[in-house]
Amino acid sequence: MKFKSIVMAAAVTATGLAGIATEALAQAKEQFFPALVYRTGAYAPNGVPFANGYIDYLKLVNAKGGINGVKVIWEECETGYATDKGVECYERLKGKNGGATVFQPLSTGITFALTEKAPIDKIPLITSGYGRSESQDGGVFKWNFPLVGTYWVAADVLVQHIGAKEGGLDKLKGKKIALVYHDSPYGKEPIPLLEERSKMHGFELQLLPVTHPGVEQKATWLQIRQNRPDYVLLWGWGVMNSTALKEAVATGYPREKMYGVWWSGAEPDVKDVGAGAKGYNALALQHGAEPNSKVAQDVLKMVHDKGQGTGPRDEVGQVLYMRGLTAAMLAVEGVARAQERFGKGKVMTSEQARWGYENLALDQKKLDALGFAGVMRPVSTSCVDHMGASWARIHTWDGSKWNFTSDWLQADSQILKPMVKNAADKYAADKKLTRRTPEDCQA
Repeated sequence: MKFKSIVMAAAVTATGLAGIATEALAQAKEQFFPALVYRTGAYAPNGVPFANGYIDYLKLVNAKGGINGVKVIWEECETGYATDKGVECYERLKGKNGGATVFQPLSTGITFALTEKAPIDKIPLITSGYGRSESQDGGVFKWNFPLVGTYWVAADVLVQHIGAKEGGLDKLKGKKIALVYHDSPYGKEPIPLLEERSKMHGFELQLLPVTHPGVEQKATWLQIRQNRPDYVLLWGWGVMNSTALKEAVATGYPREKMYGVWWSGAEPDVKDVGAGAKGYNALALQHGAEPNSKVAQDVLKMVHDKGQGTGPRDEVGQVLYMRGLTAAMLAVEGVARAQERFGKGKVMTSEQARWGYENLALDQKKLDALGFAGVMRPVSTSCVDHMGASWARIHTWDGSKWNFTSDWLQADSQILKPMVKNAADKYAADKKLTRRTPEDCQA
């Protein structure tokens, strides 16, 4: 197994430091962000731009002087999107460089596995836009942070949007909605929410699993051709997405009736289909393609123009690049928030960083200052809410680029809250966990 290490360290003087090992000094002075990536395998076309955006943002932080003066370091570990390799990477990196600050598994399967380990090791997990939907409940999932959105949020927003197109949610009665999903924990996550909505509104839900990696979908689309669903929801990743669109073209299923989750709505999903994918819709995890955003321009100026870009210059601002960049920003801002309580200019432990993620207060003024004006809405977390925002938008492929085609949409908390609490309570009962006390929330 190959591990690629990329480290940027602050220059230090030797004055008064005789006898102290360089590594020990690095541990004392730098914040360590391990990066679980997949630059190889079936999902590499989607994994690579995310990883590049993630690393470029950390480079930008250092170019701006660090987190209140604390430089950041990182190390990549290749998972290939495999759960067992993800766990190996976690075990390898969690104690390096003075200890990992936070892990971002970038896979729902890896998230399920690490959810068992994080409380023991006291290391937070950020699962922005993926992972366990019930982990929004910080009363049970103390170390999980599905910041900005979960798959239940995604599914709820899509049903609301389709209902609005039909003239109201009541008009969904008798309609057929098919879910074409990656047959994995990731693909199965939206099913409970969609089943709940189908009971409420009377639409028929058709579940069509696709085996990893998703290149064989002929039987799936034969069913779609026979059943003629009114809408198809696509919960794919990597080559599965472009394959689905090609099959839709081949079977004549209208692309404007297809709606992908935010992991099925980026450039690699549509570029090989081109004009054939015109009209295809997907969720945006708040942001879309944002090449003109200030943060993207800052990366070009302060990282790429200095010859330090992680990937090709022309991907800066693309959808998955922005997803990785945003994920890194959330990781860094949790540490910055923790420094407000535990000491500015100090390296934060993973436990202190966890407090920062639980008390995120990214208002619009702060986001604008970070270069995210027009890219994101505010994120505010608490002990009971580890997600912090439940907004999304729809963007549509016009044959050459993504364009926003909806206003901001918000998941219905009246539906989500009881579902999250019931699922979290069940998890706690299964694992023999007790809910956190108010005192623990204040600690």
